[in-house]
Amino acid sequence: MALTQTQQLTLIETGRGTPMGELFRRYWIPAMLSWELPEPDCDPVQIRLLGEDLLGFRDTDGNLGLIQEYCPHRGVSLYYGRNEECGIRCSYHGWKFDVSGKCVDMPSEPDESNFKDKVRVTAYRLIERAGVLWAYMGPPDAEPPPPQLEWALLPPANRYVSKRIQECNYLQALEGAIDSSHVSTLHRFNLDNDPMHEGAHGNVFLKADTHPKFEVQDSKSGLLIGARRNADAQNDYWRITPFIMPWYTIIPPFGDNVIGAHAFVPMDDENCWTWSINYDPARELTKAEVAAMDAGMGIHVEYVPGTFRPKANRDNNYLIDRSAQRTKKSFSGVKGISMQDASLQESMGRIVDRTNERLGTSDAAIIAARRTLLRAAEDLAEGGPPPIATEPEAQYVRSASILIPKGVPFAEGAAEALRAAPGKPFVSV
Repeated sequence: MALTQTQQLTLIETGRGTPMGELFRRYWIPAMLSWELPEPDCDPVQIRLLGEDLLGFRDTDGNLGLIQEYCPHRGVSLYYGRNEECGIRCSYHGWKFDVSGKCVDMPSEPDESNFKDKVRVTAYRLIERAGVLWAYMGPPDAEPPPPQLEWALLPPANRYVSKRIQECNYLQALEGAIDSSHVSTLHRFNLDNDPMHEGAHGNVFLKADTHPKFEVQDSKSGLLIGARRNADAQNDYWRITPFIMPWYTIIPPFGDNVIGAHAFVPMDDENCWTWSINYDPARELTKAEVAAMDAGMGIHVEYVPGTFRPKANRDNNYLIDRSAQRTKKSFSGVKGISMQDASLQESMGRIVDRTNERLGTSDAAIIAARRTLLRAAEDLAEGGPPPIATEPEAQYVRSASILIPKGVPFAEGAAEALRAAPGKPFVSV
């Protein structure tokens, strides 16, 4: 089912005042890594979210601020300002703004002037949790509780978090993450040698059955997406992916390797921040695992030095290796699980035209996710209850890769495996 042009625009546009933009602003948004603002009065950081150019900073007292980047006086970027004495001071005329957006000093105006009391910049709440700085950009009276995703509640030694720039609309990346069928094709030659995927018996089923049968169920989080493959005469192999509104996915695990998760946050309508998380609720990550993630393996990437842009990118054709492609060392010729996905999602263009798609049975999850997003945006516009998955218990879920007796629905056979609990090992094949 191809989308109408109206549906396409509703899904992809995330600026202020758009249906999806207003919906996304009702959630806590992973905006920066904590180390980007390491200490009071450190360098400010430019960040683009939902089409807005913003500036993150930590003031003299350690308070976090997220304000519009440009000074309301003459439009100068406050990035070139001074972070000092509990505020960002514009280097042009000295106007100074605190974390609440209030103008606290205006040295270019007479002492008797009260003009500064009438000037504010847009400011958003910024909180710190799990090594991430989270922004809330919606109405203050609708602010939800802090994030309760399982990985965000674990000790630092149990998780690893990275982010990267992806040069396409967020929905292309999100749809790739809930498309379990592509794993059997795109990643088939690397499942057994990538340190985050190797050794899983489920890899045998993934490569043997390239046309999984999908079942999708609504959940309090958003969706539960089950992909069923043949295992043996008695069992089916199920990979179950939660889609947690509005942009989170949890990858079904591979054997004893740590769980993976993603968030796909719009920078604007043509680019997004792809967050990648590995974690284990029952143990600390090993030094070898962390070293592999640092090296850009698994769902992480190597960067252009000093940036969050991947080293393999559209400008260098993702460093495609045709020899590796021909000799079956890599199905697409692109190195790394993460960049294999991103390269193809970006190859669609910055915004793919979904009105001309030809979707098949393996696209059931993509169709369901689009409907969930459209319905949530419509409900919000009509003044409905708070969007789903803003309540903490809806975010505290888990993925699973599991053998279930044939004929047993996945929601029944995997009910306990999908329930997150502190210290509880995950279920994986």
